[in-house]
Amino acid sequence: MQKLTTREDLERMANTIRKDIISMLLTAGSGHSAGPLDLADIATALYFNVLNTSPKQKTDPDRDRLHISCGHTAPVWYATLARAGYFPVEELKTLRKLGTRLQGHVDRLTTPGIESSAASLGQGLGIACGAAYAGVIDGKTYQTYALLSDGEHDEGSIWEAVAFAGNYKLAHLTAIIDRNNIQIDGPTETVMRKESLKEKYEAFGWHVIEIDGHNMSEIIGACNEAKAIVEQPVCIIAHTIAGKGVDFMEYQYQWHGNPPNKDQAREALKQLRSLDNKIVPSDL
Repeated sequence: MQKLTTREDLERMANTIRKDIISMLLTAGSGHSAGPLDLADIATALYFNVLNTSPKQKTDPDRDRLHISCGHTAPVWYATLARAGYFPVEELKTLRKLGTRLQGHVDRLTTPGIESSAASLGQGLGIACGAAYAGVIDGKTYQTYALLSDGEHDEGSIWEAVAFAGNYKLAHLTAIIDRNNIQIDGPTETVMRKESLKEKYEAFGWHVIEIDGHNMSEIIGACNEAKAIVEQPVCIIAHTIAGKGVDFMEYQYQWHGNPPNKDQAREALKQLRSLDNKIVPSDL
């Protein structure tokens, strides 16, 4: 798996993944748009720069682990894993088809590179806590990541895991929250107030970093900072724009669980292709 070290290369990969997402959803005729699009930058930064993992390390006990709690964001992870070499890019066309390895929610039993299955929200952080605690018991220093949606913080199971990690001072555990401010029923602060997430995590003994979830330098910088903190778990609150890159989807909770139709997909891909021309050479 090729490591990307310039902002230009990372942003181009993220935009390629966004185009993959739109094409996949159009072919499938179902699936989630907003979350996968806004997570493309984080997914790219993780798999092409941050994580110590690769298709050849799938069973390496020292590999880093990423546990995806919001399993409905599957398209972005499938596109990222395919681009990282875990399976052929052509297989993305099978999203949600009968017998596919690419189910509507991530499934570790079918999809290469997926660490844990996810459907019901609120479970991923608890699984990640178990993986991190196992590392402590085994004397390992691999990094364990949990990718969480902001909406699933409605679930009590999330806060049990937050308390567990803080109590046991689980170093090498990093939670990344996709703070896009939407969930399927509407804006998160309307459905059930979440703020202040930073103060809540800190109250449970976590170190908290807030970033722009579309800035590659900030994403990678926060992950590197988290690796250096060895006395407590770390929470990265990544502020993102739902539907990022497609103007008629951005900020709109109605796109949480809906795919584009043919005309909408054509317009979305046109916009994303135009973004390729706006990416300028730059270092991280």
